[in-house]
Amino acid sequence: MDFDIKYFDDYRENNRLEVKKARGGLPNSIWDTHSATANCYGGVILLGVIEREDGSFATTGLKDIEKLKKDFWNAINDRKKVSINVLTDEDVEAYEIHDDVAMAIHVPQATREEKPVYQNDNLFGGTFRRNGEGDYHSTPGEVRAMLRDQTEETSDMKVLDELEISDLNLDTIHAYRSRHAALRPNHVWENFRMQSI
Repeated sequence: MDFDIKYFDDYRENNRLEVKKARGGLPNSIWDTHSATANCYGGVILLGVIEREDGSFATTGLKDIEKLKKDFWNAINDRKKVSINVLTDEDVEAYEIHDDVAMAIHVPQATREEKPVYQNDNLFGGTFRRNGEGDYHSTPGEVRAMLRDQTEETSDMKVLDELEISDLNLDTIHAYRSRHAALRPNHVWENFRMQSI
């Protein structure tokens, strides 16, 4: 997510931006959001900020930004707390906003080899996903899918040497072609056309 502090007053929480008060230190919920954000699209966690009733943001003032940073780095590099650290030093920044200080944590999307990103040494109970503005536990099936996709070559990367028309679901192919026909020039579909369909 491209985050620019000068647009602070225009931002709202969404599936890639979450705010947390953090007045008393690192909130426990930060790790749910970190896991969810890394397992989905990446995003930004803003500490020292609250969401007002109208959805706009207000700063709360962080007391000791250096201690907060140190606590964050200590926790994220503890394998019993977080399964893998996907952040670099440049991903954590302090900002002055409206005479207050806030901390932005830029969480990149984890690679498929790094997923699932989970917490508290608990693969199935500590893996989260992001939907809308919320963090939700991943289902066991979603966790297994991420584990399956860790392999060097996933199932959808394999090139099939021999393919029979009977191996294809013609209803699915027709639905796909209909849905995407308006997006492609006609000559592309002419080249793609299969004689037996």
